[in-house]
Amino acid sequence: MMLHGAVREASSNNVLKVIATDPSTARDIPKFCQFLGHELFLTEQHDDLYVYFIRCG
Repeated sequence: MMLHGAVREASSNNVLKVIATDPSTARDIPKFCQFLGHELFLTEQHDDLYVYFIRCG
């Protein structure tokens, strides 16, 4: 997953904006954040786009 690599490169407290087209990310991204200790603090959906803001832990 590309997100895993981006999170690894980010410093603590950095915010990543993730834009996805796959509806399964609505399930996967929150679980990813919870498992790895990152904060998912905002989610948005715009038509077929899913947008997530993640604060790296």
